Amino acid sequence: MVGLLLFAAFAFFAVAQAGDVRNRGQSAADAAALAAAQDDREQLYDGFLDALEDKDALQDWLDGLGDITGDGCAEADRFAGRNDADVLSCEQVARNGDDGYTVRIRTRFDTGKTFVPGTGGKKAEASATAVIKPLCEIDEDADEIEIGCAEEDFTLDPDADDVEVEPSDLFSVVLVD
Repeated sequence: MVGLLLFAAFAFFAVAQAGDVRNRGQSAADAAALAAAQDDREQLYDGFLDALEDKDALQDWLDGLGDITGDGCAEADRFAGRNDADVLSCEQVARNGDDGYTVRIRTRFDTGKTFVPGTGGKKAEASATAVIKPLCEIDEDADEIEIGCAEEDFTLDPDADDVEVEPSDLFSVVLVD
């Protein structure tokens, strides 16, 4: 009876270890996908600021259609590494009209040694998808640059040294898978 109880305790511990590795792996995938999409959001924001002089081009930037040249996958790789994981794949994707990234990772850590056969040394693989959701529209009828956003409206002066709008005001980055 004591042997059976010990085996059950070790089995429970092995399941808990596997769950921990899986959860930490999913967290690493989530962080990597979010980092990739946030890198693109920063580029969209920079392009938006550069286009303030051309009111006609602003809506394209706000719709996420601006020409960005960065590499969100490099950020995904960096964040996966910070979470003790390696990127297996990183792809640009579109979900419901929103652009983003799907990132697949494998953990560098594993379940360790266990007494339950076949459960030791297992690493986790996980994937996540994050997209950039535009939040604002330009008021085409206004003389100034007026932007209506989900949380707040902004009137921007292209000649001002400091624009009081943040990337998170214009775009949200969310996990979708």
